[in-house]
Amino acid sequence: MAKRVALVTGGGDCPGLNAVIRGAVKVGVDKYGWEVLGVEDAFNGLIDLDYASPHGNQWLTSHDVFAILQRGGTILGTSNRADPFNHVVRDASGNTTTMDVSGQVMENFRKLELDGLISIGGDGSMRIAKKFVDRGMPLVGVPKTIDNDLGATDQTFGFDTAVQVATEALDRLRDTAESHDRVMLCEVMGRDAGWIALHAGLAAGADAILLPEIPYRLQPLVDMVAKRRRRGQAFGVVVVAEGAHPTDGEQSIIERKLGAMPRLKGAAARLALELEDLIEPEVRVTVLGHVQRGGSPSSFDRVLGTRFGHHAAELVQRGDFGKMVALRGDDIVAVPIGEAIAEPKRVAPGGELVATARALGVCLGDE
Repeated sequence: MAKRVALVTGGGDCPGLNAVIRGAVKVGVDKYGWEVLGVEDAFNGLIDLDYASPHGNQWLTSHDVFAILQRGGTILGTSNRADPFNHVVRDASGNTTTMDVSGQVMENFRKLELDGLISIGGDGSMRIAKKFVDRGMPLVGVPKTIDNDLGATDQTFGFDTAVQVATEALDRLRDTAESHDRVMLCEVMGRDAGWIALHAGLAAGADAILLPEIPYRLQPLVDMVAKRRRRGQAFGVVVVAEGAHPTDGEQSIIERKLGAMPRLKGAAARLALELEDLIEPEVRVTVLGHVQRGGSPSSFDRVLGTRFGHHAAELVQRGDFGKMVALRGDDIVAVPIGEAIAEPKRVAPGGELVATARALGVCLGDE
C-alpha cells in the first residue's frame, strides 16, 4: 500500500524551499508511489482542514512541482504564527489569547490517514516538530533558515542565497559611498546570529561588521572612520545585523505580538543617529529586509534543498522518524531533532571567521 505523506513549510520563507518540496515529491511519488499532501501555510492547514488562504491543502503530483526549482518562496505558503501549541484565537469580546490545539492537529493527521509528515523549517519549526514527535507523530525534519543558526547541520539552505544578495548590495553601496564621501550603514537580517553580516561583510570587504554576538561601542567606529580619512579614504561601509546592539543597550524591537517573535527594526538607524554628530562624513542607511528572503535560490541552495528533500523522503520510506536531515561536511546525515534544537548555532566571538575579520582590520565595534 502506498504511503500518504504530508509536507509543511513553516516560519519565514527563504530561497530553496521549493527545491526541497520538489525533491521530496519526486522521490515520494515517482520512486515510491506515495500520495503527497501539501499543507497550506505551515500548520494552519492541519489545524483546520477547511483552511484555504488562498488554495487550501492540495495533493501534489510531479506535474505540480514542475519548474519550481528556480522559484523563490514556497508554493505551499508559510507562516511564523502557526504554532499549534500556542495558537492565537480571538474570543467573543475581540480579545486575543493562545491555546493548545495540537490535539486537533493529531486528530486531523489521523483523519487524513497520513503515514508521515515532513516538516521544513527553522529552529521554531523544529521545536514544534519535536513536540509532535514526543506525542507520537511520525515526522521528519528539514533545516531551513537564512540565518544559518540551526544546530546539528553545517549549513541550512537559504543562507547562501541571502549572503549573495547582501554581498551584491554592499558592493553597490561601496560605489556610491566612495562617490559621495559617505559612511553607508547596511542592515541585514540576523536576529540572534550574525552569520549573514559576517559572511557578506567579509565577501564585500566591509570596513566594519556589527554582530548580535559582539555588543558594540561607538568609539571604535568613530576611530575607524577617522583612521580611514587619514589614509585618504573619506568613506566607509558598515554591515549591521538587525540584532546588533550597543554594550549598554538592547536590540531594536518595534513590535511585540501575541504568538509571534518580536519584530526587529532600526538597528542601523539607531546607530546612524548616534554616529552622525561624532564623525565628519554624512551617514546613510539602507535596510535590505525581506529582499534577502525572496528571489531565485543560488545553485548551492538548489542542490542542497534537493538533497535534503530526497533524504527526508528516504527517512520516511524507512520509517526512521524523529530525525532531521543535516549537512555534515559533504554528506547528508540524519540527526535526532532534539539534537538540532539543543543549542543554537551562533557566531563565536573567538572563532576563526571573526579572527580573520580582525586580522584584515575590520572593525567589530568592541576594540
